[in-house]
This record gives sequence, structure tokens and C-alpha cells, in this order.
Amino acid sequence: MRSDVMKTGPDRAPARAMMRATGLDDEAIAKPLVAIVHTWSNVSPCNLNLRELADAATAGVRAAGGTPIEFNTIAITDGMAMGTPGMRASLVSREVITDSIELAVDGHSLDAMVVLCGCDKTIPAAAMALARLNIPGVALYGGTIAHGNHDNHPITIQQVFEAVGAHGAGKIDDAELTSVERDACPGAGACGGQFTANTMAMVLTTLGLSPMGFNDIPATHPAKQQAAYRCGELVMECLKANRRPSDLLSRTAFQNAARMVAATAGSTNAVLHLLAIAREAGVEWSIEDFEPASVHTPVIADLLPGGRYTAVEMFGAGGAARVAQELIAAGMLADTPTVTGRSLFAEAEAAPRADDQDVIHPVSAPLKPRGGYSILYGNLAPEGCILKLAGKTGTQFEGPARVFESEEAAFAAVQSGGIAKGDVIVIRNEGPAGGPGMREMLGVTAALVGRGLGNDVALITDGRFSGATHGFMVGHIAPEAARGGPIALLRDGDRIVIDGETRELRTTADLDARRAGWTPAPPKVTHGALAKYARLVGSASDGAITRAYAPSTSAVPAAKASEEHTQGVTA
Repeated sequence: MRSDVMKTGPDRAPARAMMRATGLDDEAIAKPLVAIVHTWSNVSPCNLNLRELADAATAGVRAAGGTPIEFNTIAITDGMAMGTPGMRASLVSREVITDSIELAVDGHSLDAMVVLCGCDKTIPAAAMALARLNIPGVALYGGTIAHGNHDNHPITIQQVFEAVGAHGAGKIDDAELTSVERDACPGAGACGGQFTANTMAMVLTTLGLSPMGFNDIPATHPAKQQAAYRCGELVMECLKANRRPSDLLSRTAFQNAARMVAATAGSTNAVLHLLAIAREAGVEWSIEDFEPASVHTPVIADLLPGGRYTAVEMFGAGGAARVAQELIAAGMLADTPTVTGRSLFAEAEAAPRADDQDVIHPVSAPLKPRGGYSILYGNLAPEGCILKLAGKTGTQFEGPARVFESEEAAFAAVQSGGIAKGDVIVIRNEGPAGGPGMREMLGVTAALVGRGLGNDVALITDGRFSGATHGFMVGHIAPEAARGGPIALLRDGDRIVIDGETRELRTTADLDARRAGWTPAPPKVTHGALAKYARLVGSASDGAITRAYAPSTSAVPAAKASEEHTQGVTA
């Protein structure tokens, strides 16, 4: 066992003495030491139930012959930090959580681990840590929140953000805004649509890191405790069989995950996070690999933000297993191993199938003919960017640029009525390094929807979007403005074309003529964790992972890149 190096032999008596102080006896010390890692916090509902689930997982480990060692790490709540400087910490926390799990598990030479996670960045961090450490492990999502009820209609946090925009436009009064606020979030669990948390929970299942069906169970459902207990038992089975994340995380598994995201019109943040997980797993995977998954996979799940239903209703309809069943029947997934020892297909086949449901459709009767995102290139995004297609039918937009140097400046313009139909809002210097932290723009996008402009304007940014965002939105533009990307050279009034058919984001402005006069903006943060992140983080097109950053010297010229990628799709 890995833990023998810490606990076995005469020279390890000091370590055993300290373990005895925690209540462990000879028998417990001799058993495999299994980390129970969780991101519990009472700052928000997202991770609120993870202590209880940790207790259940602990009991499962003990029953299966292991000794659980519990510790926790941090969580940043996107829904609370959104629209504030604190949102810069969100993506940074993904790296910190991954690093802290690595340090705690390796620092104590633990033999296996169960990772309990509950929100947007803790979920991909769990997968990244499992891939990096590559010891037997299981991940479990704490579960979705139940939807709220307002005027006899189900609502989620998405509707609260949109109500802010409606309030700013004078469409609702203070009392109605307060009522929406009070009704939206009834208890524990992560945001209830197919937003980032539920999208990434489905990704964990598809990659094989979580047992099929377990992540779909809502946070407050009685079966969640049983799922956590079973994960404790299962990790011991993985340890005995020496079943490791590297056995599961193949290129095929990532292809399956990209298709599941596309089929549910899931969060575009899945692109960023799957790239990061692939880097940790040593799997060859690029931003362009998402395009065929989206082009060839129809949307079959009618989920928020663009659809009608919440994650609780998806659970009732069969959850990720039902989506997988439909895609498998259509020949759109390939079989892969999972953490249970059974294959993805076997797990999907064994799952119950709800007959009376309208949430998940067959591939033969899709809601939309293609997935919910597209990868674009062009002279504004030589390294790529993401067009979000959820919730709208058009794939083309053209208009004059309205340029803002921060999310706050754009939000103020929206709320003051300074944005007109046909505008293309440009928010720059919000990328991984320039933000720093690549903030999400839900405050701006929801305000646009709330003011009735959701289908009449476009927004492009080197930042990100929340999974709750819908409308004509382009994010993850790379290179980012802070590192000299073309978006840094745009000016008010420049004509911008967003074309999902040719897969281009371009402008007719003479950007080359402006290059000589450009100087980077001074860093927004000069000390602490954010400054360190800004120095180390790479491009969004590579997952915004932290490593020594060096500007690319092999970038394909924008026009050529656009031409090649367009030809690739045609071929």
C-alpha cells in the first residue's frame, strides 16, 4: 500500500503516535487509508450537504475494510460572486482545489480517495485531481438543488439574474424582485438547470469517474446518502482491483463526454474544463475536437437555460443514463470502462427507463438538429472561441462594436439603457490573465434578457459565460486582450461578424494598422494568488491551466486558420 511508507516500520513510530491521537488503533492503522475529500461550505447551498455525504462515504469505506481520512478544501460560489471582483477567484479556485487535493493526499501517502464536490469549479477540480494523482478513486456530485416556485412556476437562480435586468428596465418593482429572490433557492444543492454544475456532473459520469445515476440524484433526495455510502464501498473495490482513473480517461471517453454536453445543450464551460482534465490525464484533446461532437449530435434534452425543465425533472426522466441510452441507440457513443468495473453501455442498459416523460427526446425527434455550441475562428480569434447556441435559432449576427474594458462597465451601460438593438457588445481584458480569472458574464447577459434585448444584441468576450446564459454569445476568445489578442484592437463602431455557418468571428477593421500603437493594460492585481495565477495561466483554448506561460510562436494566421477549419468541416 502507498500508505505503508508513512505508517510501517520502527522509524514510523512518530507518525503512528500521531494517528493514535486521532482515535485510530492498530487495526485501523494497518488497513488501507482512504481520503474522503469534500468541498463543504455553508456560504451557499451548492456544497451544503457534503459533510453529511462525507459521513455516509466514511461509513462505506469502513464497512468495506478501509480507514477513512477526512479533509476538506475550498469552494467559491459563482452565483454569489457573479458581477463582483470576487468572481475573479472562481476559475482560480479550480487550480487551488486540484493542487490542495494533490498535496493532502500525496503528503500523507493515502491509498485511495473519494472526492465529494458540489459546484462549478469543485467538480472539474475533482476530476483533475483524480487524473493527476491516478490512484483508485471515485467522484460524487452533491446533487442539484430543487427548483423554487414563484407564482406557481418553477424558477432557478437564472430567473433571479434575469429579474435584475427586468427591474433595471422598470418592468418589475422592488417587491416583485424581492419575491423572486426569496422563492428561487429552497435548500441545499447546486444551481438547478443544465448549467455548469449539472453539466460537469454529467461529464464525470460519462468519463466513468462517477457511477451511473449517482450524480443525478438531487441533493435533498434520501437516496443521496445511500449513493455516498456505496461510493465508500466502491472505492475499496477499485483499490483491490487496482482500477485507476488512467484506465477510464481515454480519448474515446472525452468524445463521449463532449457529445453528452452537446445533446443536453450544456454549459460552454465544459469545453474549458474538459480541456483541463485532458491535460491532467495526458489525453490528446483540443478545442477543435468539440466541433464534430456538436455538429453531429442533436439537442435531445429540454433543459434550462434554453429549454423548459430543471435538473430535478431530468432526474425523474432518467437522468444521464436516459441521455446515454438515446445516444447509444443512435450509434453516437462508444463503449468505455467505468469506475464500477462495468462498461458505460452496461451501466446505461441496467438503468431504469421512465416511460412517461417529456424531458429527454429520442434522437429521431430532437429539439434542435445540432448541439448547443460551436467553435469559431477568424481574425478576432486565431486560437478559437465558443459560440453558445442554446436558446436561439439563428447562427449569424452582424453589427457595430460597443467596446468595454470590464464587465462592470458593460453592465452599467446595459442597465442605463445605453445598448441598442443590433449592437455587438465587446467585453475585453476579462480573460484568464487579464481578468485575472476569466470571470463569467451572467450579470450582463441576464440583464440583457431581462430588458428584452436577449435576441437583438450579441456579446463577445475573452471572459466566460455562466451555464445559465442564453442568447447570442461568444466567449473564450483567444488570444485574450491582455496578451495582445486581436480583440484588444477593436474600437467602437467596428463592424463585427459572427457566423456560425462559416465558423468565423471577424471584423473588417484594419487591425494590423493599429497593432503598433497598442500597449497592454497594466495588471489589475499585483500580489497574492490572483497575480500568481495571471503569471502562470495559459490560453483559454488550452483549458486555462496553470503552467509557465510562453506566448505561442506557432499560431496559424487568422485568415488561414479560419479557412482551414472551415474546409475541415466541409470535408
